[in-house]
Amino acid sequence: GVGTARAGNLTFMVGGVEQEFDAAKELLTCMGSNIVYCGEVGTGQAAKICNNMLLAISMIGTAETMNLGIRF
Repeated sequence: GVGTARAGNLTFMVGGVEQEFDAAKELLTCMGSNIVYCGEVGTGQAAKICNNMLLAISMIGTAETMNLGIRF
């Protein structure tokens, strides 16, 4: 979010030509502390989608566990 960007703690998962990534990395470090080159165009987006899916699965599991705990 905005607060994390202002603090410079975002994570960037970047796909594209490696030389272009290297050129943009300095700019990205102004907003993020973890910049990861993922490979070809689109791989950064795929990595982000996988990360979001894993987070959602974890959140659903936690919610289901809490619901089960309330019932017993």
